[in-house]
Amino acid sequence: MPDRFRKVLIANRGEIAVRVMRSCRERGIKTVAVYSEADAAALHVRQADEAYLVGPAPSNQSYLVSERILEVAKQAGADAIHPGYGFLSENAAFAEACAEAGIAFIGPPPDAIRSMGDKTAARALMEKANVPMAPGTLDAVGSIAEAVEAANAIGYPVLIKAAAGGGGKGMRVVESADEIERAVEAAQGEARNAFGDERVFIEKYLVGPRHIEFQVLADGHGNVVHLFERECSIQRRHQKVIEEAPSAVLTPELRAAMGEAAVEAARAVDYVGAGTVEFLIDADRNFYFLEMNTRLQVEHPVTEWITGLDLVAEQLRIAEGEELGYTQDDLTLNGHAVEARVYAEDVASGFLPAPGPLLRHAPPSGFGVRVDAGVEQGDIIPIHYDPMVSKLTAWGRTREEAIDRMDRALAEYDVAGVETTIPFCRFVMQHDAFRSGDFDTGFVKDHFSPDELHPEDAELERAAAVAAVLFGQEGKSEGAEKRKNGRGEQRSRWVQRRWHTN
Repeated sequence: MPDRFRKVLIANRGEIAVRVMRSCRERGIKTVAVYSEADAAALHVRQADEAYLVGPAPSNQSYLVSERILEVAKQAGADAIHPGYGFLSENAAFAEACAEAGIAFIGPPPDAIRSMGDKTAARALMEKANVPMAPGTLDAVGSIAEAVEAANAIGYPVLIKAAAGGGGKGMRVVESADEIERAVEAAQGEARNAFGDERVFIEKYLVGPRHIEFQVLADGHGNVVHLFERECSIQRRHQKVIEEAPSAVLTPELRAAMGEAAVEAARAVDYVGAGTVEFLIDADRNFYFLEMNTRLQVEHPVTEWITGLDLVAEQLRIAEGEELGYTQDDLTLNGHAVEARVYAEDVASGFLPAPGPLLRHAPPSGFGVRVDAGVEQGDIIPIHYDPMVSKLTAWGRTREEAIDRMDRALAEYDVAGVETTIPFCRFVMQHDAFRSGDFDTGFVKDHFSPDELHPEDAELERAAAVAAVLFGQEGKSEGAEKRKNGRGEQRSRWVQRRWHTN
């Protein structure tokens, strides 16, 4: 019988830290939070059994300082570290340092992280494993001349991508030969700044593709399964906003073929733990390997809805040395699930981050609705990190039912103090292209304009701004003293901004 973890440090913040803590708590595992100075009063800090300051607000001085994280883990007596997503989750050196310190890393082996983190190395491995890939260079291009030659051979349009990249950074679409030199230099510069590695490679740019990923689980005993697919084609700035499971376009045959390719990709790097193999599908339903994320994905709740599996609990079991205990044939699809990422972003200004005080946060509820939030009413969405407020997911017996339930939940979601992506998410739920399943990664470009959304009343906007200031000063007022003494009823003095779609 494998040894169970007694105490786990969560090397992350916000929603994912809270999410991991919940599964740990259900398994009787104590949790340790780490936090920056900006997160001293954060929800994940309040919910942990122990919490330790790791540095100033900038992530490169706190959450990314692996030495400090390990120091806290040793001080707290943690058996294991769960990295969540982002930050150190795909850092092979950190995974190695955990092993050297005798602390379990709840994630894949360092070699798997390293192999899949380098996009050119991953492409070479996938070619060897016979996983379909879009035409492109297996290695990074060494010069502008080599880039021009490769692009001409592949055929325009092409996509320049950072070898060490992710999240849309170091990526450029090139439509013609006269753009290639400028695009390569720009991509190299962005990659250098983001990853400290300016290498780029080139692959064929698929026009109007769908972005579909497969969740995989692998234990340390050679068992590997996939948990079906997630459709992630609704994106802004190459980053996902809406996800669903399963995809509306996959046939059972295509699902089986892509699932088998995902499993082979995991086997190719001796994978252990939870991971995601991402593919692009063209208009003719040909699929091509995109990359593998060697961690838990933001959008994992939709997979949990349709499979009934707690993916964090599965990560913990696997890291403790347990076998999966089920085969591919044991897994079945149950209904449909949709996720909307609620970000503090100004949709009208191109989805720019809009951090600030969360004056009101009243999430929706009801049958088939789940909210994973890392904040509560009264908290601050800090400027230093990803501006996520929550992940809202909805389940239904059918895709139509899941979308209708999501639209209802979004309509009930009551947020004030910050701009959010809720209006955009409602726009997607109500759009014919999305509801019909006839869309691709160009949905935002093809169908959305900020003009589609507008406040109901400009006076409400001005009133909300003034009232928010009054709310901030209310703690010093006589009314605050009355509430403190139990002689008054707490009421905020702001007017909520409401949106509607055309």
